[in-house]
Amino acid sequence: MYFKRKEFLQIGSLATASMMMPKFLKAFEKKDMVPAGNKVVVVIQFSGGNDGLNTVIPISNDIYYRERPKIAIAKTAALGLTTDVGLNPALEAFKGLYDDGSLAIMNNVGYPNPDRSHFRSMDIWQSASHSKDYVNTGWLGRYLDAQCKGCDKPTQAVEIDDMLSLALKGNDRKGLAFKDPRRLYSSSNEKFYKDINAAHASSEETVDYLYKTMSETLSSADYIFQQSKLHPTSQSYPNSELGKNLKTISSLIMSDINTKVYYVSLGSFDTHVNQEAQQKRLFTELNDAVKAFTTDLKKNNRFDDVLMMTFSEFGRRVSQNASNGTDHGTANNMFFIGGGLKEKGVLNAMPDLADLNEGDLKHTVDFKNVYATVLDKWLGTDDKMILGKKYEKMNFI
Repeated sequence: MYFKRKEFLQIGSLATASMMMPKFLKAFEKKDMVPAGNKVVVVIQFSGGNDGLNTVIPISNDIYYRERPKIAIAKTAALGLTTDVGLNPALEAFKGLYDDGSLAIMNNVGYPNPDRSHFRSMDIWQSASHSKDYVNTGWLGRYLDAQCKGCDKPTQAVEIDDMLSLALKGNDRKGLAFKDPRRLYSSSNEKFYKDINAAHASSEETVDYLYKTMSETLSSADYIFQQSKLHPTSQSYPNSELGKNLKTISSLIMSDINTKVYYVSLGSFDTHVNQEAQQKRLFTELNDAVKAFTTDLKKNNRFDDVLMMTFSEFGRRVSQNASNGTDHGTANNMFFIGGGLKEKGVLNAMPDLADLNEGDLKHTVDFKNVYATVLDKWLGTDDKMILGKKYEKMNFI
């Protein structure tokens, strides 16, 4: 079959929109119910470098207030967790999760020889590599590779976005990226795609690959859409982007799809100028969406099986800049949310503001130890094979 360049690009656009639907997705067309205790990870990426010191606030630390005379969060405004630790006032739902024992906070997370480039540092976090190494696969993509070798019920990863992040790209397997199951379904069911797919005969390799990807998308998009409608949530979600994304994730968690990893982003946290307003806006979106999501999970008895974790590619410098913002820094904090936490609250010491590296925080926890813990203790897989090295596990799950 011959077709015009425009038609070829249309085929390619569907392949791109579906981010190369994994070969194994058709396996889910066997209507297997999600088994009890099926563990799920939901990763929320704070893109742009969130300021950790104005997120988890050292409310009794004089250095913090001295170095941030205009942007520090006042002790009276912070949501107090302990005598020394408070939360950003926009995160009231996180305070509620802390109070009921379903929030854990890890401080000083980073990696040796930190890079202050957004793109490079994000690559390091997503690939779980050392700062000197360049790796083109992600830690969750390699998890897919490991889980899908010879298994009869392969797992998958889903990113609620138009583009697939490095984190979900493996050597052999990839996650699936889409914004909305309905939109993916509608796009894949256009008559144009149906007609050319039915008429395809074997051709040169690149064209065959596009057709193969399109065929897999056509056969799977309807299934994903139908699964997302199986258990429509009655929970009210905010009409923000993150609210809609977490609502989509909730509908899939409640369905029969045995998806283990969900990935979503919020940003930009690149607060060089007028940090307070920008961070407040993003944290309000985060707070309201997470509040609805966790309420939904609890009502449907899935909260114990879901681990939410947040990260950002780096934190910010300790001192504010001249524009009432902060510049690129190093170590940062991570949140863990779920009903299955073994350790709760503030897991380790707050940053030592009297012991800095040229004005930046020193990391005391390598993020790869966190990944190893999640892979081994939550996802039940071989963390050493995926990360390339044995890392010491933690006890928060």
